[in-house]
Amino acid sequence: MPKVKTFDKELVIKQATNVFHNKGYNATSMQDLVDATGLNRSSIYNTFNSKQNLFLECLSSYQNIYKERITNGMLKVSNAIEAIDFLMALYLEDIVNDKEDKGCLIVNCKSEMANHDKTITQFLIHNQDFMLHMLEEIIAKGQIELLINKERTANEYALYLYTSIQGFRMMGILTNNKKQLESIIKIIKQTLI
Repeated sequence: MPKVKTFDKELVIKQATNVFHNKGYNATSMQDLVDATGLNRSSIYNTFNSKQNLFLECLSSYQNIYKERITNGMLKVSNAIEAIDFLMALYLEDIVNDKEDKGCLIVNCKSEMANHDKTITQFLIHNQDFMLHMLEEIIAKGQIELLINKERTANEYALYLYTSIQGFRMMGILTNNKKQLESIIKIIKQTLI
């Protein structure tokens, strides 16, 4: 008779996410995960098969939280500039409230692990594609609304905005000076309008 799992998988993923977020993937040991979750190694391996699979589940959970926040926020905007304002305010709020200077788990993962592991690289590419597609739709809508200039294509501006957001998130690891960060947002937007 197989053993029945007696733990909350979502809670374990949340606990493991905190460890990965604090230490990074490579510096996180199985003992760190055992200590954080209260599970023994065999339970972790039986449930997730590997540290990498647990990490991917943590990344996916983290990504889903952001997708939900973005989706809910986008329901409240009425045009492309408001959509960009919402996104930048979301990231600004996260940076300012990040008292431990952990940064974004996905951005951190990209700087630590991109191109070192095919499965994680694929996850990062899919996440990037999702963001670029969303940003391109926002920019195209803004160009139709005549709120965003047409000096560049929607695709070019989406790439610019995505790169700016990535840099903004990285900058936020070392500074949470709200005035400086708001100045960066203003400059990013000036390019578009």
